[in-house]
Amino acid sequence: MFRRASLFIVPLFILFALSAQAVENGTLAPDFTLMDNNKQERTLSDYRDQYVVLEWLNHGCPFVKKHYKMSYQNMQGLQKEFTSKGVVWLSIISSAEGKQGFMTAEEANEAIREKKASPTAILFDPEGKVGRLYDAKVTPHMYIIDPEGKLIYQGAIDDKSSFRAATIKKANNYVRISLNEAMSGQPVSNPVTKPYGCSVKYK
Repeated sequence: MFRRASLFIVPLFILFALSAQAVENGTLAPDFTLMDNNKQERTLSDYRDQYVVLEWLNHGCPFVKKHYKMSYQNMQGLQKEFTSKGVVWLSIISSAEGKQGFMTAEEANEAIREKKASPTAILFDPEGKVGRLYDAKVTPHMYIIDPEGKLIYQGAIDDKSSFRAATIKKANNYVRISLNEAMSGQPVSNPVTKPYGCSVKYK
């Protein structure tokens, strides 16, 4: 009896875990304050009236390496494209100290130089509080917040869930598509997608 019941319950739990969202689209994105790579505090609500992208980052992850590969510069290109249009881009590191992806401010600044990245800031969340608040599961996990402070997109960067950089050329980039739609006054066509990448290395 017990074995049969457990087989029934577990799939239901998995289905719920996959479908539940910590923050629903269309609701206010939870506010937070984190230290940045210049050792200054950044508060999300300070960017009200602007579009904001949250990118969960771990440079040790093969899927992140794919999007930062210098011969493609996919993530860097997105950052430059949209920060030049006034979008705030916050890359968040939720890796705990001693785990893959953890960085000091100095290491993060060196990574920015080496990879020619253009985020507005890199933010440090070693306790994982903000990552768990947003239910960030993988790197990269992407979120877009509109000027009213509402979450309008969450999920994958694109529709090619491979760590091979060659797949970038044929990918539909959800972040670019969603930002272009929202900034032109259109509803986001795919507001929730399934993120892919390495699990966030929480404490």
